[in-house]
Amino acid sequence: MRQTVALVLAGLLLSSLAACNTVKGAGRDIQSVGSAGERAIH
Repeated sequence: MRQTVALVLAGLLLSSLAACNTVKGAGRDIQSVGSAGERAIH
């Protein structure tokens, strides 16, 4: 289960970083991925 969550989070992180154009956008993307990970774990 944890391995699946980690793979999903890694995929989301990579896709969000590829989509953002600025450092500020990258920070927001990373924060949203972290929030999604917390929701998935709980």
